[in-house]
Amino acid sequence: MIARDRVALICVLSAIVVGSTVAYEYQTKTIDVPIDHFTYTGEATFKLRYLINDTYATGTEPYGRPILFYAGNEGDIEVFAQNTGFMWEVAPKLKATLLFVEHRFYGHSLPFGNASYDSPKNLGYLTSEQALADFALVLRTLNPPNGTTRARPVIAFGGSYGGMLAAWMRIKYPHLVAGAIAASAPIRQFEGVTPCGIFNQILTSVYAVAYNDACVPNIRRSWTTLQNYSTSAEGLKTLNEKFHFCTNLTKATDVTDTLFEYLKDVYGNLAMINYPYASNFLAPVPAYPVREFCGRLEKNYTEAELLDRLQSALSIYANYDGKATCLNINSSYDGSGISDRGWDFQACTEMVMPMCADGVRDMFPPEPWNLQTYADRCFKRYGVHPRSQSALVNYGGDFLDASITNIVFSNGLIDPWSGGGVLRTTNANVKIVLIPEGAHHIDLRASNANDPASVTWARVEHVRNIQRWLAEYRKI
Repeated sequence: MIARDRVALICVLSAIVVGSTVAYEYQTKTIDVPIDHFTYTGEATFKLRYLINDTYATGTEPYGRPILFYAGNEGDIEVFAQNTGFMWEVAPKLKATLLFVEHRFYGHSLPFGNASYDSPKNLGYLTSEQALADFALVLRTLNPPNGTTRARPVIAFGGSYGGMLAAWMRIKYPHLVAGAIAASAPIRQFEGVTPCGIFNQILTSVYAVAYNDACVPNIRRSWTTLQNYSTSAEGLKTLNEKFHFCTNLTKATDVTDTLFEYLKDVYGNLAMINYPYASNFLAPVPAYPVREFCGRLEKNYTEAELLDRLQSALSIYANYDGKATCLNINSSYDGSGISDRGWDFQACTEMVMPMCADGVRDMFPPEPWNLQTYADRCFKRYGVHPRSQSALVNYGGDFLDASITNIVFSNGLIDPWSGGGVLRTTNANVKIVLIPEGAHHIDLRASNANDPASVTWARVEHVRNIQRWLAEYRKI
């Protein structure tokens, strides 16, 4: 019986996606939402952007025509609409409306216009609680009940921080959301729940098995090599000539602070987008970009050779399309629509996700986690102090008790964020989907001929759970 059900679901999913192309077409609209949902003394509003496609929502069945709602995360909502192909593939079969709602302070949804980032006073309204309240208001406005008829069922989707928001929507607003697919959602990446070194350990393992045995040792050696070159004017000149930085390095801290942080971000991003096909989600990269990166670090090199090889490897991420004229290490790739500007503030307030390295179980310079040091940096930058337990207080996550239902937590096991994800639970109403060959929320991306079987199976499980939630909703 189970085997037949699995075959049937695979056939259903295949019928949805094989031999068809889905155009990502939508209407762009806005809705007025309060700047502050939690006070009655202010009436200021701003325009929150959302994208909607109603063309698949046919029929008049009560409680039918579900709404597939994407909880926007830290970037332009159009980026997520165009990189969440799974929703577009299942919408015709489910006769569903597609709804992508932008997160406040990102994309075009700026509460204070161009002044939104000018002060902590304005940025103080950039919180997950306010964003969830935005989403709830949008859903209630666009999908109201009608007398004795319930609203249409809503299934929330999200990847990464968006996956956290999708899960939290189901937890905080279960009357508005019938179920949630939370992909690569590190809701446990908080102090006291997940060890601070897990992310870097998983990240290192991705590079260790990518191509050759020399990759991780070369990355480990590169930190000392770069630091050695940073101690003299001649060494800095050599680095500037080899890497073609957009802004020349002039002092040692330009290397040990700015360049080191850039490299850490690149290594993490490459692992996150280590898909079995070319993509341009965070940056244009080839298939299996970590393998391509490590393919240029395959021997034991001299210091000068190692710099040349590292520069060549970095081009896999920084200039794969050949459009960059210099290496900009002062910010992440800015053509993706993903914003680290707002996220850095959130990480200094409620999204405090401890990270550390020991240089032994990972490939990074030793860097212990120190909340006080972290808090001091946040106060210097924004005038705020982090509340490290805020997310756990507001949403839970360390324990998922029986009151939490209808959430799927999916995690790719080659995604470094999986260490902070929900990988097991005793709650039968929370489903776990593990994807051994999966990178960051690959299951939400469009189907691809190069997808591993575990990715295809994860999508089948998602369809199974969505159909079950919809059936349960119609019975109430």
